[in-house]
Amino acid sequence: MPILPIVTGEKTPILRAKTKKVAKVTKEIEALIADMYLTVENAKGAGIAAPQVGHSERVCIASIGGMLMPLINPAISWYGEEKDSMEEGCLSLPGIWLMITRPTEIIVKFETTKGKKLELKLQGYDARVVQHEVDHLDGVLMVDRANEQKEQ
Repeated sequence: MPILPIVTGEKTPILRAKTKKVAKVTKEIEALIADMYLTVENAKGAGIAAPQVGHSERVCIASIGGMLMPLINPAISWYGEEKDSMEEGCLSLPGIWLMITRPTEIIVKFETTKGKKLELKLQGYDARVVQHEVDHLDGVLMVDRANEQKEQ
């Protein structure tokens, strides 16, 4: 289980591409998740998405309740109306910190490594981290969110 190199740069193609849904959790997906755990822990990040380590599968790891949790095929099904702004960083954009406005509550649906479908209502920091990681799975970076907010 190696620590994987983190892909960097806002114009890097894999960071800009939508990921492919995981049809079935295979040994390869399990190994990828294990390597992503080591990688995000080593980098002291709050989460990491598969594109950030060079993979195009719809898999991420996010800090939820202070613990890193794998999310397979995550989709945000609801966004609360209340929003707040907070400074965000990104392992793929080292040294860049931006104020990003996001909803303070979401509902995320995802699968576990055992194939179980779950739905979580998240608030505050947990909701923010999951939104950031799901953005990665959709080819969206925090610089895009910051630019959207400037245009409004």
